[in-house]
Amino acid sequence: QGERKGTNKYYPPDFDPAKHGSLNKYHHSHPLRERARKLSQGILVIRFEMPFNIWCDGCQNHIGMGVRYNAEKKKVGTYYTTPVYRFRMKCHLCVNYIELQTDPGNCDYVIVSGARRKEERWDPGDSTQVLPNTPEQRERLAVDPMFRLEHGVTDRGVLERATPTLTRLQEAQDAWKDDFGLNSRLRRRFREEKKTLREEEEEAAALRARAGLSIPLLREEEEDRRLAALL
Repeated sequence: QGERKGTNKYYPPDFDPAKHGSLNKYHHSHPLRERARKLSQGILVIRFEMPFNIWCDGCQNHIGMGVRYNAEKKKVGTYYTTPVYRFRMKCHLCVNYIELQTDPGNCDYVIVSGARRKEERWDPGDSTQVLPNTPEQRERLAVDPMFRLEHGVTDRGVLERATPTLTRLQEAQDAWKDDFGLNSRLRRRFREEKKTLREEEEEAAALRARAGLSIPLLREEEEDRRLAALL
């Protein structure tokens, strides 16, 4: 298969594949070029994207989630068998350096230094959401059959208590799905109201003609009927 674009490489006259192996070794350079300038220290330069909103400690400016930096990536430890990486980058608004670190235990990032996180988190339990299991609970679920049984019974109880609310929400959502039916009922209601108004206008016009009145007549109210009955 043909490549997307042609790749032409210049091989010097003294290049020996058996001796040099590749052009990178011939030029005494790394395939990653400048990104690998600190590879001997275990640091690789990568393109890092800010995982959440932060405040820079140097310039006190807000840095939004998704802003990208050239960050130095370094392995600083392990969580069980998962490596923990630290990212060091320079703020694009000042000379301050920001360091973040992965947190595999909570599937999140933590700020090591140079910034503070803009708190936009909340407790899922306050909104009656289903909470994920903590690492300790997952470990007990894997090794403790009795805890697994109790956990399942508790989950079923929560589901039973939440079922009436979920059912009402589902019924309300289903009621708005039939756009054609809603539109038909609304148009039918407007036609009936329009017919009633037209009949009342015809009765009022006939009454004005019989009484020789030229003033508009107001709609009859319940108070008018009560006073007429008393008279």
